[in-house]
Amino acid sequence: MMLQLEQLRTIVTDLRIGISFATILPFGPSTAVGDGEVTRASWSLPVTGLLVGLVGSAVYGVAYAVGLTSGPAAMLALASTVIVTGALHEDGLADAADGLGGGRTRERKLEIMRDSRIGTYGACALFISLILRWSALAAIAAPRSVMIALLLAHAAARAGMPTFMAFVPPARPDGLSARAGQPTPQGAAIALGLGALILTLGFGPGKAILAVALLALIALMTARLAIKQIGGQTGDILGAFEQLGETAILLIAASLFHSSLPL
Repeated sequence: MMLQLEQLRTIVTDLRIGISFATILPFGPSTAVGDGEVTRASWSLPVTGLLVGLVGSAVYGVAYAVGLTSGPAAMLALASTVIVTGALHEDGLADAADGLGGGRTRERKLEIMRDSRIGTYGACALFISLILRWSALAAIAAPRSVMIALLLAHAAARAGMPTFMAFVPPARPDGLSARAGQPTPQGAAIALGLGALILTLGFGPGKAILAVALLALIALMTARLAIKQIGGQTGDILGAFEQLGETAILLIAASLFHSSLPL
C-alpha cells in the first residue's frame, strides 16, 4: 500500500514537473526541480500536450460560440497555445532555423542559436509554421473537430521528444539539453505509447499509423540535419522538432476533418 502511494505521488510530481517545464501554468512542484527530475518526468510531455490542446480548443469554442468565423477563431486558439507555452517551442524553431540556416561553421551555428535576436531564417520559419497551423484549424472549422485536432497535435508532437533526446546526443556539453540528461528507455516508451494511443483514438488505426510514420520521418530528418550540422541536438532543435510534428498532425487533421464553412 505504501509503495502504491509513493508511486502515485511520483506520477503526480512528474505531471506537475512536465506542466511547469512546458507551459507557464502555475502547477509546478513547491520545491526546486533538478535536471534529472525533468528527464524522469519527460514521459508526461504528451499529457502536458493534451492540456495545451484543451486550452486552445476551449478558446476556439468560445470564439465560435460568440459568432466569430473559423478564421479569427483559429487565430485566437493558436495564440492561446503560444501564450500558455510561453512560446517555448516557437522560440526553439526560430533559433534553430537561424542557426542551421545562417551559420557556416558548427561553432557559429551554435553561437547564433544562443543569440536571443531573431533573424531572417527564424522569422520565415515562424511565419510559415503559424500560417500552416492557422490555415489547418480554419479549414477544419467545426469546434469538435478542432478540439480533436489540437489535442492530437499537441500530444503527439511531444510524445517523441524523450526518444529524440535519448538517441540524439547533445550538441554542446553545457546546454539545457545536456544538463537535463537522457530520458530512461521506460519513460521514452511510455511517452511514445501515450502518443500512439491518443492518435489512434482520434484518427483511427489506419490514419494513426500514417501519422506515426510521418512523425518518425520528421524525427529522422531532424536528427540527421542536427547531427550533420552541429553534432547533435539542443533545446532549440527539440523545439523545432515539436513544431514540425505539431504542424504535420494539424495538416493531417485538416485533410480528414475539413469543413466547407466560410473563413
